[in-house]
This record gives sequence, structure tokens and C-alpha cells, in this order.
Amino acid sequence: MPLGTSLFLIAVGAILRYAVTVTVSGISLATVGLILIVVGVAGLILSVLYMLLWAPRRGSYERPMGPHEEPPPRW
Repeated sequence: MPLGTSLFLIAVGAILRYAVTVTVSGISLATVGLILIVVGVAGLILSVLYMLLWAPRRGSYERPMGPHEEPPPRW
């Protein structure tokens, strides 16, 4: 779940949980909001873990030299 989707679910869940005062028969909007918040937080944690642990590392990379290339000078 992308980071933006997680934040969206958290926001919609918080609105349903804390701001909506309409009552609907057969469903509790506060419970639906809480479920959306929990799913959004779980997705947020997984997204951040994915970005930190499995993203490509940004470091120095030396490309392999071709047969007719000289190595770059070392300063």
C-alpha cells in the first residue's frame, strides 16, 4: 500500500470516527472509522519499512571499465 493511500485512509477514518455525527441503522460509522485508521497505520508502517529496508541503496557506484578505457584519476 503506497504512502499516500495510507495517509488517505487515516484521514478518512479520523473524519468518520471523530467528526461525523450522523447515525446510520445497521452500521457504526465510528467503528468503520477506527478500522480505517488501523488499516492506514498498518499500511503506513509497512510502506516506511519497505522504503527503508528494501529500497536501493544510494552509495558510490563504480561502473565497470571497458576494454579501451583508462581508470579515472585519483585525487
